[in-house]
Amino acid sequence: MQDDWLDNTPWTVNLLPYIQGLQARGLIEVNVVVIHATELPTLAEARRYAEMIHYPATQTGNSGHFYIDTDGQVACWVTPDRVAHHVKGHNHASLGIELVHPGRYPNWYATDHQDWSTPYPDVQIEALINLLDQLQVRLPRLHHIAGHDELDLDRVPASDDPTQTVRRKLDPGPTFPWETVYARTRLTAYVRR
Repeated sequence: MQDDWLDNTPWTVNLLPYIQGLQARGLIEVNVVVIHATELPTLAEARRYAEMIHYPATQTGNSGHFYIDTDGQVACWVTPDRVAHHVKGHNHASLGIELVHPGRYPNWYATDHQDWSTPYPDVQIEALINLLDQLQVRLPRLHHIAGHDELDLDRVPASDDPTQTVRRKLDPGPTFPWETVYARTRLTAYVRR
């Protein structure tokens, strides 16, 4: 990885231990950023989840590239020249940004827990907009943005009633300020809204 992703950056670098097991790619291949909510209450819990091995063949797990805590602190856990496992079917050309947010925690798939009302802190959204600006300077083909919920449309049996199904992914959720992000960045919708 080029030093400009790791040194003298506006973010903290705390790479996942399995980063070398993630597939390498050219930065020219990245054309969309995917916005996620961790659906966990803290950055520490998100880190524990990201460090879990979900793919034994490569000894890697699921994570985004960047994480933004509720206080606006930004951390890089996977450098953009690696393919992170963050969105089913769209990993190779995308970069994942995870916003610490409780979402549906801890009852992700319960039928009565599919809405959330917790707003994203302004400082977290400001940090996201600043990160998106930095990324567009560094990634020449990064032109689009999408929510995780727009790309992963799968449904799963509800945890409290297996005769019903719920969306597997809803993040970044109904309180994410899409209008603000579109107005303050040069990114366009990857999926028509």
